Amino acid sequence: MSQSLVEKIAQKYAVGLSPDHEVHSGDYLMIQPAYVMTHDNTGAVIPKFKSIGAKKLFNPRQVVHTLDHDIQNKSEKNLEKYKKIEEFSKQMGADFYPAGRGIGHQIMCEEGYAFPGTMAVASDSHSNMYGGLGCLGTPIVRTDAAAIWSTGRTWWKVPPIAKVELTGKLQKGVTGKDVIISLCGYFNNDEVLNHAIEFVGDGIQYLTIEERLTIANMTTEWGALVGLFPIDEKTIEWLTKRDNYIQKRGLERVFSDSDGNGKHPRINDKRISELQKNIIKADTDAFYSKELKIDLSTIEPYVSGPNSVKVMNSVSELKKKGLKINKAYLVSCVNSRLDDIKEAAEAVKGKKVAEGVEFYIAAASSEVQKESEKAGYWQTLIDTGAKPLPPGCGPCIGLGTGLLEDGEVGISATNRNFKGRIGSPNAFAYLASPAVVAASAIAGKIDLPDRQAGLDWDNGSKKIKAEIKTNKKTSSKKSSVKILPEFPSVIEGNLLFCHQDNLNTDGIYPGKYTYMDDFTPEQQAEVVMENYDPEFGKIANKGDVVVGGFNFGTGSSREQAATAFKYKGIACVIAGSFSETYARNAINNGFLIIECFDLVNDLKEKYGKEKLTVQTNKKVKIDFGNSSITFDGKDYSIDPVGEAAQELIIAGGLEEWVKKNL
Repeated sequence: MSQSLVEKIAQKYAVGLSPDHEVHSGDYLMIQPAYVMTHDNTGAVIPKFKSIGAKKLFNPRQVVHTLDHDIQNKSEKNLEKYKKIEEFSKQMGADFYPAGRGIGHQIMCEEGYAFPGTMAVASDSHSNMYGGLGCLGTPIVRTDAAAIWSTGRTWWKVPPIAKVELTGKLQKGVTGKDVIISLCGYFNNDEVLNHAIEFVGDGIQYLTIEERLTIANMTTEWGALVGLFPIDEKTIEWLTKRDNYIQKRGLERVFSDSDGNGKHPRINDKRISELQKNIIKADTDAFYSKELKIDLSTIEPYVSGPNSVKVMNSVSELKKKGLKINKAYLVSCVNSRLDDIKEAAEAVKGKKVAEGVEFYIAAASSEVQKESEKAGYWQTLIDTGAKPLPPGCGPCIGLGTGLLEDGEVGISATNRNFKGRIGSPNAFAYLASPAVVAASAIAGKIDLPDRQAGLDWDNGSKKIKAEIKTNKKTSSKKSSVKILPEFPSVIEGNLLFCHQDNLNTDGIYPGKYTYMDDFTPEQQAEVVMENYDPEFGKIANKGDVVVGGFNFGTGSSREQAATAFKYKGIACVIAGSFSETYARNAINNGFLIIECFDLVNDLKEKYGKEKLTVQTNKKVKIDFGNSSITFDGKDYSIDPVGEAAQELIIAGGLEEWVKKNL
């Protein structure tokens, strides 16, 4: 059977597979990624690592620590936290980058951890960014990070994979940021939620690596778990240029795995040559659950917002409305690289920031700032009245100087404009390209740079040419799944149907109980689904199987939304789809979840929406050996629950599994 690029890279980094196991979407795998990055949250991973009994890193060369989120915070408490992280990192022999070196994702690219054709993970949602370099980057949670530190491994379920074809060529003045804003705004009905995306098409050749990194980074906001570009000539050119730069710069002695010849341990001519000879490509007949297409030549400068990437307007439309701003931001891992700073500087050269507007700038890394200073771009921005911040996250994560206040309007080159993200929840946040952000800071309202103002940008989103197709996988002969001795081959119980789509974790486990650390398992069981349906606790019985709607468990990352079902005695939860964070929390706590699109649709048709919880009083049978569900006389196919997932359920979760495998 053919494989996509995601499947091929996952195959390389999967461990413990039988020799004939070909990796495909839906597979549960144990993966051993090339690298794992944690940032300020390293401080939260350390106690998890210690609590499972680990004394040393499984492979110090696999672990990267960066300090980047709260670097403006010079309080004694934060400095002490940073000191403890640095001491731990150096004691363990990991690669450590201090506050001020830059944003972790940028460092992962600059220093070759995100290398084409490999797999790298991070306990941060924007690890999708590595896909701009052809590296399979995907987010993990903190428990996963602790597992990788101690055993080198964690689990991953290969997501459904969507192919996004980019055709044509961007018009002058249109950027990679406009591409991802248009994808988020045009396909704004969760079309790629929890998918891995592979970008293809003749339009890719015209995109710089910096533009690809921007697009891949913001696939996170589009709802995806991976945003992977192919490895091509531009990828090789970027690496070669990077290698030459590093040789001139000299090695930074943060890593101890240099070959001793003065060459970088990850970006060097030998490794680049090997990559050129062995470029991994998707098979031409690989299966994709969805196929999207967009014509790059029909895209113009766009703005996301306010307060949502699903809302999109052309800059030309907003310019006519004279939408005034209070603050502008050129910061973050998505759009503060050298090309971005250059774009912004060229848009504002010789001008001044409008009265009443604050314009904040921060480079993605110390290296980027140094190079932009050498080129004169940084000083150009300072001369306009821009206020510099240190290389780090800052306003993007709602930390440090210059946050939006009540009623204010901000335009930002960051990746996320959720309500309250950049400051007050009563503010209005828009996203745009660096040039548009800079031009808006000068105009005092959302505006285009002068050099673009005369171009024909008058068609708005109506002009975009795009399409989508959903594919149904043809049923192929299934090989039986090996069932481990302690794992049940069959689960059978009464089916409880909860029709709600997008059922959030507050509905499943009310927030008011989240930080009651002495709340017992029995108490968790009593309040499960309390906010969704107060009757649930009276209806549900031990051994029942809950079936939910689509995007089950969206919202905050509280683990109790999974453990409360477990303590209630629910055998498992089936849903049309799950929030990825919920799915990881469930499996990490030894609680089984199963996706079955067709079963959920049939139940919605049969039972409707009148009752929040329906006790069907009918048995549902889950046969793990044959990867099937039987209900009401009908059989449904499910993804195999492979040995990796079985091991975690048997162990009682990831932490217990790690303890057994130390």
